[in-house]
Amino acid sequence: MFRKSNPIFVDTSVLIDGRILPLARSGFMTSTLTVPRTVVQELQLLADQADPEKRSRARYGLDVLRDLQHVRFIKVVILQDSTHVPEGVDNRLLALAKKAHGSIMTIDFNLNKVAQIERIPILNINDLARDLRMAYLPGERIKLDITTKGNDSHQGVGHLSDGTMVVVEQAVKLVGKTVEVEFIRSLQTAAGRMMFAKLVQNNHPSNHSNNDKPHKKPIKQMKQSAPEPAKPSPKPVGKSKARNFKHPAKHGEDSLIELVNKQ
Repeated sequence: MFRKSNPIFVDTSVLIDGRILPLARSGFMTSTLTVPRTVVQELQLLADQADPEKRSRARYGLDVLRDLQHVRFIKVVILQDSTHVPEGVDNRLLALAKKAHGSIMTIDFNLNKVAQIERIPILNINDLARDLRMAYLPGERIKLDITTKGNDSHQGVGHLSDGTMVVVEQAVKLVGKTVEVEFIRSLQTAAGRMMFAKLVQNNHPSNHSNNDKPHKKPIKQMKQSAPEPAKPSPKPVGKSKARNFKHPAKHGEDSLIELVNKQ
């Protein structure tokens, strides 16, 4: 853990990237941000380039540095080190951080590796973003326990291992069962993160009752035996009974199909 006396030396790549600005505004950084004059000079040289892409990115980096100076949570210091750096900006940052017992904030891959070899603490925004990203992205599937009903009458709710709430569409009848779901989207609120998912087609909950399966065989047998000529019955009551038997079975099949379609 860094104390306020441990400066953070900011690399050019971080200013061009720009994500340091919302991070600073969040109030999580309390150490002094030190930007060497050589870093500012490198941005200035890039801003004067003929390449429009490099020029635009460098100018954006200068704007980010200007905005950082107005963030009330942190202190930004422009270190007047030197305007001549024959060893290169990266080596200058390494030397300054080692001398001041500070750290380097960078997203530059090579500078990151060299700093690790030199045992200089590194703050990599790419690593931070990776660690804070969602555990699951839209399109990914997992097995989820549906534990309770949602706010809407058709929703079921489960939770990830980290406590994230997952709202599953058309899962209210599957409370107490484990089903396969596919994530649709996520929502970040002040109270935490929520995720929304849908049931995977042809889902088979692990605790689902098998009472529905035997009804399918009589239905198929009835359909197959329907074209065969039946023996005439002298009593019309028998036909009525047959019709009454077939109707409930067909109704049960429609209910099953409807349930599968919902899944």
